[in-house]
Amino acid sequence: MSTVEVLGPKGPVRHGGVDLLRWAREQLTLAAEIVDNPGGGLLFATQTIGQVRAALEEAGGDPGKHVVPILEQAEDAALRRHYDRARELISEALSKL
Repeated sequence: MSTVEVLGPKGPVRHGGVDLLRWAREQLTLAAEIVDNPGGGLLFATQTIGQVRAALEEAGGDPGKHVVPILEQAEDAALRRHYDRARELISEALSKL
């Protein structure tokens, strides 16, 4: 019987918050690009927004406390298929990161 090595969740490598913010920006940029793509874009984008929101919330600090509420709204807009509004909110969040 083979064994499975569990290394932990994927995501940003945290070194003083710098890598977290770079990772968050890259993820949100991708989410904005694919949010209205058929075949999984909406699913991936909303999951990505949620992961970034959770990581920023967990890390705390100024960027997170200003961006988390915006990302909550962006995730909601995407789920309601208000793609332009979701992109606007993602853009606003990116400008605050």
